[in-house]
Amino acid sequence: LPQARAGIISTVEVLKVMEAFVNEPNYTVWSDLSCNLGILGTLLSHTDFYEDIQAFVRDVFSPIGERLGWDPKPGEGHLDALLRGLVLGKLGKAGHKATLEEARRRFREHVEGKQLLSADLRSPVYVTVLKHGDSSTLDTMLKLHKQADMQEEKNRIERVLGAISQPELIQKVLTFALSEEVRPQDTVSVIGGVAGGSKQGRKAAWKFLRDNWEELYNRYQGGFLISRLIKV
Repeated sequence: LPQARAGIISTVEVLKVMEAFVNEPNYTVWSDLSCNLGILGTLLSHTDFYEDIQAFVRDVFSPIGERLGWDPKPGEGHLDALLRGLVLGKLGKAGHKATLEEARRRFREHVEGKQLLSADLRSPVYVTVLKHGDSSTLDTMLKLHKQADMQEEKNRIERVLGAISQPELIQKVLTFALSEEVRPQDTVSVIGGVAGGSKQGRKAAWKFLRDNWEELYNRYQGGFLISRLIKV
């Protein structure tokens, strides 16, 4: 992808190379593909090609998603669990129909206490239902955050809130970032998640940063967190 960004090779050639890895079982390879497709999606989010790249993601990731399934198999290792979460999250965000339906079903059962999600599946399920969710979905997620006993779960939820895409809900997430519900050191993660979640999120996060600059600067006193926020 760096060569494509530099104009050395075409983006089409990069996508053809990516297609060649469709049967690859290695987590590191898929993590790299996911990262590069994420960058490409960001670059194309303001163009007519954005939906095309989402369709490409669905095509490339669906075979390995079907092979892995949703539930762990005997003999699987830690990297298999990581790969499953990565692939399902990627498919869910890209609007893969079967993945979205199953994520919604499992999320509903999790919220109702019928079948709690494993730690490995929480982030991909959360990000999927939020990406394609509404105000009710966000309210449910914020309720889960409030009820969470472990900081790890609170942080997990905070990192995915930016997946929500409606402008008024994005504002709600940004306001939440500065509330007492979020630890000061975690506010940056919430705002960064919004900035990286969608083109609407990037614009809203930048405006929010400018509008609340004095409070944010005073909070972090020019430390590394404020630098990280600007970089995001």
